[in-house]
Amino acid sequence: MSVLAPDRLVTTAPERGAGRTRSLAWLVVLGIVLAALNLRTAVTSVGPLLDQVSQALGMSAVATGLLTTLPVLSFAVFGAVTPSLARRVGEHRLLLGALVLLGVGLLARVMIDSTFVFLAASVVALSGGAIGNVLIPTLIKRHFPRRTGPMTTLYATALAVGTMLAAAATVPIQRAADGNWHVALGVWAALAAVAAIPWLALLRSEPERFSGRDAAGPRALVRTRLAWAIAGYFGTQSLVAYVMFGWLPQLLQDRGYTTGQAGVSLAVFSALGIPVALAVPAIAARVRSQRPMIVGFAALYVVGFTGMLAGPASTLWIWVLVVGVGMGSFPLALTLLALRTRTPEVTAALSAFGQSAGYLIAGAGPIVVGVLYSSTGGWTLPFALLFAVVAAQVATGWYAAGDRYLEDELA
Repeated sequence: MSVLAPDRLVTTAPERGAGRTRSLAWLVVLGIVLAALNLRTAVTSVGPLLDQVSQALGMSAVATGLLTTLPVLSFAVFGAVTPSLARRVGEHRLLLGALVLLGVGLLARVMIDSTFVFLAASVVALSGGAIGNVLIPTLIKRHFPRRTGPMTTLYATALAVGTMLAAAATVPIQRAADGNWHVALGVWAALAAVAAIPWLALLRSEPERFSGRDAAGPRALVRTRLAWAIAGYFGTQSLVAYVMFGWLPQLLQDRGYTTGQAGVSLAVFSALGIPVALAVPAIAARVRSQRPMIVGFAALYVVGFTGMLAGPASTLWIWVLVVGVGMGSFPLALTLLALRTRTPEVTAALSAFGQSAGYLIAGAGPIVVGVLYSSTGGWTLPFALLFAVVAAQVATGWYAAGDRYLEDELA
């Protein structure tokens, strides 16, 4: 039995001593936090420099559009195969490999000025992020089965910090490097290298791999309501997030905000994810039912969207903050992955299915909103779509937050 087997890690001292167990436990915690900081750097570091990168590489409009679509496609495709890879390779080894892919991809895409190389290397980097998305909830369930709330809080908070850090620091790094965007994008590979260190140390403590019958494969999950409810909730909240990150600056500028003011508002909107991520998972893990939280976040969306659409421009920032708090639906979705399963193997399967299907749903959001905005020249129809998405979020979240486990539906 591995010294990191969940029951022993949490409740008893293994043969080599309680001190070693505690040290390994803290090493796993450090590894999860550092890995989470990296999962979005390949995505959010590009946005602030997208115009410069596309001009420098001579990207066509099609190539630029493909670059902005690659994250959701990669998260869906590579996330789907992660449980199968973990069974073959091992969870610790696979997460280490994911961080290596992330770092290599980040570095390779700035080494050669080529559109093809940039896109291909971005896929490599994003594949590492996609694998980490699915693996970390599984590792939390395996190593900290009685601490899923606090550990998901750490994970979601680190994810939010990493997302904001890459978005906020890339431009200042570029300026410090005399305008060199290669340095500004490539420097994030160093963070991936640092994150790999704890997992190198944990290679000898690889958990035993599940060798039983695969009762939680994709075909089995497709037949369960809970898996689809999780996927629907994850997808609808991600759709709202992608729409807000992609179109909020345009909305603010249409209402009279300057480019600088719109940028500051988006930064504050993103920063709200940190305190929200600190609170939501711990609360969700303690309460008997998460349904009031499902409805509460949806209500914040409705109030915020109504204010954005119909309120005066002078109060628009208030409604941006309201929607920002409503984005607590994301850490809640991550928490539900652990709360609705009993074993790490089923957690991995649900994480892969929910996130892969969810990101495919989310990827359509910014495109559809763009079509509606361009065809009408206004925001009424885009917000009508968002209200419909929130209604679907409540319906799927209500079922997902019920007192049930995926293992029971699979049986």
